Amino acid sequence: MSTQQKVIVYGGAGALGDALVRYFKTKGWSTVSVDVRANGEADQNIEVSVDTGLAQQTEQVEAAVRGVLSGSKVDAVLCVAGGWAGGNVSSATGLANAELMWKQSVNSSLIAAHVASKHLKDNGLLVFTGALAAKSGTAGMIGYGTAKAAVHHLTTSLADPNSGLPTGARVAAILPITLDTPGNRAGSPNADYSSWTPLDVVAEKLYAWATEAESFNNGALISIITKNGSTTFE
Repeated sequence: MSTQQKVIVYGGAGALGDALVRYFKTKGWSTVSVDVRANGEADQNIEVSVDTGLAQQTEQVEAAVRGVLSGSKVDAVLCVAGGWAGGNVSSATGLANAELMWKQSVNSSLIAAHVASKHLKDNGLLVFTGALAAKSGTAGMIGYGTAKAAVHHLTTSLADPNSGLPTGARVAAILPITLDTPGNRAGSPNADYSSWTPLDVVAEKLYAWATEAESFNNGALISIITKNGSTTFE
C-alpha cells in the first residue's frame, strides 16, 4: 500500500486552494481538489454541484471522495472554499448575499467536516477559513460576517471529543484579513499590498501544521496579520 501523504483541498480551484495544491505537490503529497470546477494541477478532482441541498450535496461529495480514495485515508482536509459579498439587512441584495455566503462558507465547511469524519486519519489535520472581521460586528457585510462567525463556532465545536472526528484529529480555522490574490488586486488596484497576506505564506503554515512541524491549541481560531510585508499567525 502506498505511504504517500494525501490532502483534500475543498475549494481547490480558487486562488488559495490552487496555492495549496501546488505547494503540497512540491512536497510530494498527493492532492485531491473539490470544487465547482477542476484544478489542472491536482492529482485528482471532484467537481461539486451547488444546485442541490446540503444533505444531497454532502452525500454526493462523500461518495465521490470514497470512490477516489478507494479505502485509504488522508492526512489533511483543508477547506478554503468561500467568497465575499457585502450588504446590510435593509436590502434584498444584502439578504441574497447572506444566503450566498452561507452556502459558500458554512455549507462547504460542514461538508468538509463530514468528509473528514469518514476519511481523515487519526491525528490528522482539518482546517477551515474564517475571517478576522467576523470576531466583531460586520454591519455592512452582514451575510459574510454571519457565515464566518458560524465557521468559527463549527471549529471550536469540532475540537470536542464527541464531535465525530477521528481520534486525535486537530482542527483550526485561519482568520485572514485580506489575502493577496489576483482577484483582490483587480478589485483594489490602489491598496497597500504590504498589508495583504501572500498565499504561499498561508500554504507554508498549513503544511507545517499538517506535518506537525508546528502545533496549535485544538479548536484554535488563528488570526493572520500582515504588516509591512511580514506575516504573523496569532
